[in-house]
Amino acid sequence: MNPPLTRPVLSEAQEDYLKQILLLGSAPDGSSPLEHTTAVSTQELADRMEVKPASVTGMLKKLAELALVEYEAYKGVRLTEAGYKVALEVLRHHRLLETYLHQALGYGWEEVHAEAERLEHHISEAFEKRIAEWLGHPSHDPHGDPIPTAELRLPEGAPTRRLAALEPAQRGSVVRVGTQDQDALNLFAHLGLRPGAQVEVLEHLPEGVRVRVAGERYLLPIALAQVVWIAEVAP
Repeated sequence: MNPPLTRPVLSEAQEDYLKQILLLGSAPDGSSPLEHTTAVSTQELADRMEVKPASVTGMLKKLAELALVEYEAYKGVRLTEAGYKVALEVLRHHRLLETYLHQALGYGWEEVHAEAERLEHHISEAFEKRIAEWLGHPSHDPHGDPIPTAELRLPEGAPTRRLAALEPAQRGSVVRVGTQDQDALNLFAHLGLRPGAQVEVLEHLPEGVRVRVAGERYLLPIALAQVVWIAEVAP
């Protein structure tokens, strides 16, 4: 058995960078194994973090000195095993907090992301454990994003496709809604397009995708149909 990795003491900003490197270089929900992640450019990180590229470069050099990333100018950045574990730990905190806020405190799923962003760096491992136990050790958060386990492993999921990629007459179950935009989440909630909902594609039109949800027909704009992930079922 490999010895456990030592967790360095990091600033909030450093943890945020590691989490965003994982999300940008991974599957849309951050669920890619380390060996399947891709390099992230300085500009991508600058855009995501809303800072100047020079600030990103300075931070990446510090993270490289801590052996948390592999960084080479003009070639992008990738997480090391240690950095990947830290990113998964922050992601676990965030998604457990989203789930707790939603289930225990009655927050709407459009509200929980901003609150979890503020809290994810400040909870103890004991508090994390209590939350997970109270929730029954959930595998996914309210948006359908996978929650890393306490051992920092990601739950396995069924293959999914974007709703916009389904052909007419294809149907399936909503697995994930990949946006944190409050207006979009409010609309999805109004339409019943949450994880677990059954949806059928009726037709593709230039202005969107016509779907049936719970017996009702809706015309969903393409941009929104692109962020709904479906586990397809046989006709």
